[in-house]
Amino acid sequence: MRIVAKLGGDLMKGEFPAALLEDLSRRSQSDELILVHGGGDVVTEVATKLGKEQRFIVSPEGIRSRYTDRETVDIYTMVMTGMVAKKLVQILAATGIKAVSISGLDGSVLKASRKKKLMTTDKDGRKFMIEGGYTGKIQSINSALLDTLLGGGFVPVVSPVAIGDEAEPLNVDSDRVAAHLALGARADSVIFLTDVTGLILDGKVVPHLSSEQAKSSMPKIGFGMQKKVLAAIEAVEGGVKEAIICSGFRSEPIARALTHEECTVISK
Repeated sequence: MRIVAKLGGDLMKGEFPAALLEDLSRRSQSDELILVHGGGDVVTEVATKLGKEQRFIVSPEGIRSRYTDRETVDIYTMVMTGMVAKKLVQILAATGIKAVSISGLDGSVLKASRKKKLMTTDKDGRKFMIEGGYTGKIQSINSALLDTLLGGGFVPVVSPVAIGDEAEPLNVDSDRVAAHLALGARADSVIFLTDVTGLILDGKVVPHLSSEQAKSSMPKIGFGMQKKVLAAIEAVEGGVKEAIICSGFRSEPIARALTHEECTVISK
């Protein structure tokens, strides 16, 4: 079984969850794992220490994202590929997992087009356009390197940095990276491991949604979860069997996600 698992930034703060680490170790012995990591808070922290204050914008749909100028994309690339990914590889290596950290730049695994303009809103909700900076929209996946690593028994750890048309680094959303990798690498499932049990609507965890139901629920979903639901819809409508949103802080989080226990499953 081939699984793409997105590790949310909250899982990377402090001590890595022991139960998740044990589950990853077991899964790596029987399944093919591709891991995608977040870590935006670490980027913000390091950038601030370097004297580069971070700017965030909100789309008309209410989705908040980092504005990435040239200096910021360099810091973003440095932190994601050189700090967060390497720390995760070290953690995995301690349990015997043969992990290899790569980004979308390596082997052109993630190709993206640079967004020329971005639509954003001000505090009064008025829409206006700004320069796109170094934010990218994923266009294609080159799975050859991933297949080679998986075939050799390695676990790829993918940082959410893509390569642009002019070979420039681009900031791409990590949830969308997981969805596109699941499609490009022909994964059976994509799992979004977060700090919450799943998608919560009206105070309850929603156990299952079709992609159409998920779309119609978007206005009721907060911006943090919106990205994951959008990525999940993208994955299942592209052909992945299921997308699962669950907590990474529980016992056997991946195993329990695959049996649909205490999580949200989105399928076509």
